[in-house]
Amino acid sequence: MEVTRRSALAVGGGAALGGLPWRSAKAQAANTIKIALLCDFSGTYRDVTGPTELACIRQAAAEMSNRGFNIEVVFGDNQNKPDVGSNLTRQWIDRDGVDVVVDGGASSVALAANDIIRDKNKVFLNTSSATSDLTGRACAPTTVHWTYDTWMLAKSTGGATVRAGGDSWFFITADYAFGHALERDTGTFVRNAGGRVLGQVRTPFPGTTDFSSFLVQAQASRAKVIGLANAGSDTINCIKQAAEFGIMRRGIKLASLLMFLPDVHSLGLATTQGLICTETFYWDMNDRTRAFSARVRPNIAQNALCMNHAGGYAAVLHYLKTVAA
Repeated sequence: MEVTRRSALAVGGGAALGGLPWRSAKAQAANTIKIALLCDFSGTYRDVTGPTELACIRQAAAEMSNRGFNIEVVFGDNQNKPDVGSNLTRQWIDRDGVDVVVDGGASSVALAANDIIRDKNKVFLNTSSATSDLTGRACAPTTVHWTYDTWMLAKSTGGATVRAGGDSWFFITADYAFGHALERDTGTFVRNAGGRVLGQVRTPFPGTTDFSSFLVQAQASRAKVIGLANAGSDTINCIKQAAEFGIMRRGIKLASLLMFLPDVHSLGLATTQGLICTETFYWDMNDRTRAFSARVRPNIAQNALCMNHAGGYAAVLHYLKTVAA
């Protein structure tokens, strides 16, 4: 059976997202599924999304070639700015006929792109934007929140830390949607478990590299746990500077509320000793994760894969398999 772009989207969207009404395709784009990766290629989250996630999505596309339709992958750097991400999303859909937007990147960007994708009746496969608002107040029938969210991270790391005796917290929070949601959700679980939140400090995002004054404020609070409501290079810089100050040697725990294996590689084991974190993908967990990592590794520059990379691959592969069914 010949698969046209319109019939493919009707099948794929219907199975994955509950039977969405798909709009007519442009004639010149018939028989092609267009996938756009929207994430950070140059800033805070480059190493945990960016070029490696692009390689993983291309791997998924390659594995689904020769199924009766063409697959085109495009990508763009959102620069962690909602206006940039919104413009890219509109351009891809209106001008280029993109069918699926993957990742989203910074939560502020994802929330903005999510509204556009919903209004345009396309598909958003969110594979790294963590705010639980995407499955809460901003939930849309066109959105699949594929990976972790701030609620899950807060419940796992926050709840476990309180049970282990870390019942007083101070947050160092990236001052945008993701950081706010992570601080909010973690604070709720800490309080519900009988702990206390002694304070928080907001760090400008993006662009903060010196966290020393924020770490001094956190230490001065006498909290047992400093919760890092940030990610990417912000988390790496916080941990490096905390180690230089000897904060963990003073008996204060660092809870990295969103941290990945590439971050550990960047920091080194000596610096990361004693850190608390939750990770949702590990390359050596089982035969499937090892096989996936082996397929992708020749095409990437860095040594470690994380959930964002694996999630991009899995979400796109699942979507394309649904199209081909």
